[in-house]
Amino acid sequence: MAEKEINITYETLFDLLRREKNRAELQKLSETFFEDVNSYIKEKHAILEDQQIKIGMSAIAEKEKTEKQIENIKSMLKGLFERRQQKIVDMAIIKSRTSSDTTDYSALLKEEQAMFSELVELLNRFKKNLLVKLVTNQKFIEPKQEKKEPGLTKPKKLETAEEIEGISKTEKTVSEIKAEELEKTKLIRFIYSVPRFVGRHLEVYGPFEEDDTANLPEEIADILIKKGRTEEIKK
Repeated sequence: MAEKEINITYETLFDLLRREKNRAELQKLSETFFEDVNSYIKEKHAILEDQQIKIGMSAIAEKEKTEKQIENIKSMLKGLFERRQQKIVDMAIIKSRTSSDTTDYSALLKEEQAMFSELVELLNRFKKNLLVKLVTNQKFIEPKQEKKEPGLTKPKKLETAEEIEGISKTEKTVSEIKAEELEKTKLIRFIYSVPRFVGRHLEVYGPFEEDDTANLPEEIADILIKKGRTEEIKK
């Protein structure tokens, strides 16, 4: 049986991390990325074990080189996953605010899709159970913690689109009016290019190129400034 070809190298990991750091959108990875990385690390540890039984100055030098490489690989993987994690959190926030399906989610790996779905569900519950009640002056009642019997797990009920939205027509009107009354804008300059995206009321912004200026809602401008994609132009 032929051994599986390993598609990950030290150089490709470095390049993947560089691209994930320098680009605003989530970068596409191979569907077998996690499996490939696992095989690559196993291969490196096998090489290290083989080097540990050898003697001589050259063998020691090779062993130290491999140990350093494994350490760097772990550091690059940590950086890559942390940057992807932050982008997925941002995508979930936009999805929860807009309920829009125009965003491209194809770069999400299978393992990341589960994280994304759970984040959106959590944010939707927060919006439904707390934010709307505050805006509409409803009394907030802390939900009771259900006691789970060992070994028994209730199947999760799938929410309908209306339940996920969590805002009645009357409540939505109130929240939208208040949002419009409080809406402020900021003049910003784009440091990096940013692809087209949608606002929380489904308004479309962009795409923007480097050095473009735009007067955007304060909430959106602050997110872009925080992510280092733009800077505020003081009036």
